Amino acid sequence: MNLQIKPILSALRRHKAGTILIALQIALTLAIVCNALFIVHQRVDRVNRTTGMDESNVIAVLNRYVGKPDSFIPLTQTDVAALRNIPGVESAYSTNAYPLRQGGWSTGMQIDPNKTKDSVPSALYFVDEQALKTLGVKLIAGRNFNPSEVVTVGPQSTPAPPQVIITKAIADKLFPGVSALGKTIYYAKGKPSTVIGIVEKLTVPWVEWDHMDNVTLMPVRFDSGYQQFLIRTKPGQQDAVFKAIPGALFKVSRMRVLPEKYGLRTFETVRAKAYEADRGMAILMSIVCAVLLAITAAGIVGLSSFWVGQRRKQIGVRRALGARRSDILSYFMTENFLIALGGAVVGTALALGLSQWMLTHFEMPRVSVTYVGVGVVLLLALGQAAVFAPALRASKVSPVEATRSV
Repeated sequence: MNLQIKPILSALRRHKAGTILIALQIALTLAIVCNALFIVHQRVDRVNRTTGMDESNVIAVLNRYVGKPDSFIPLTQTDVAALRNIPGVESAYSTNAYPLRQGGWSTGMQIDPNKTKDSVPSALYFVDEQALKTLGVKLIAGRNFNPSEVVTVGPQSTPAPPQVIITKAIADKLFPGVSALGKTIYYAKGKPSTVIGIVEKLTVPWVEWDHMDNVTLMPVRFDSGYQQFLIRTKPGQQDAVFKAIPGALFKVSRMRVLPEKYGLRTFETVRAKAYEADRGMAILMSIVCAVLLAITAAGIVGLSSFWVGQRRKQIGVRRALGARRSDILSYFMTENFLIALGGAVVGTALALGLSQWMLTHFEMPRVSVTYVGVGVVLLLALGQAAVFAPALRASKVSPVEATRSV
């Protein structure tokens, strides 16, 4: 191979335009594909994030009451009782939000009642004694709420019940190195809340938040005409319960609206909707990568085939002088490798530069060097695969045929 490099470089200097164009195509493909695949990997990781819930056999209901009664609490409690009485239902409760809902409440909390800055953010879920069972979260310390601990809160109130359950992420942040059980947290000035339980993990309603595992469960009945119900069904009963829910709720009262699109959803649907944009971006980036790689491969095949046609005389002379078919094949493979290697060097610099630009302008993580390395290997392998067929055809040119073609 070493003996071939010098004449190959000499030949490439005589075909500067084609060589530079293919090398630049490889460089641009490498830069874009590395960053695109890195984005795809990030999006796939986001889509596969766990919520801390047992997401199977869970149904979410969005309910809007019609009318303005003095309080919506009696209606809500009657609805919850009706849902719990549906055959196949294990547990149910009303809430303001749940993981991946893409809407909810958040607030800051302090352990110092006189401190007003540097609060720790937390999403708030209003729940009752059946919430832990319905969510399927793991209580790793303390206890569940009692029915007598559930208090009523209106839309304009600041919720700060005497007891709360927090996630381990919050416990570790507020009370590092010590148990958070029995400790006091302030969600509102002058209203202490005692930590009675800690759950292993539970995520916030939003997929875009810096504190994904900061969640507080509050024993609260939310007095609002806009209610969410979460229902856990027995295994194998989800479809039957799903069909029975509208009838059970409208039997209680027809003064309500269950929106057609978001009224009833299985949690699989909730998850799919929450990560719809991430999934779309991953698919789009994958298609872009596939198209770029295909175009690059086609470019290499086209240019190599063109060069083989141009060099039939040269090939024939080499064969007449004793060159073997393997020598001709090796010549074109080596030539392509050198072009691809040059493109890979430029492409590596472009990939890192593009990553830095996205970091600066869009706060995206910097592309991993591993992706760049894999991209280089992929492009070199693609180049060798693409040039193999034209190189094989060149190796089959006989000395006589090549001489007659002059």
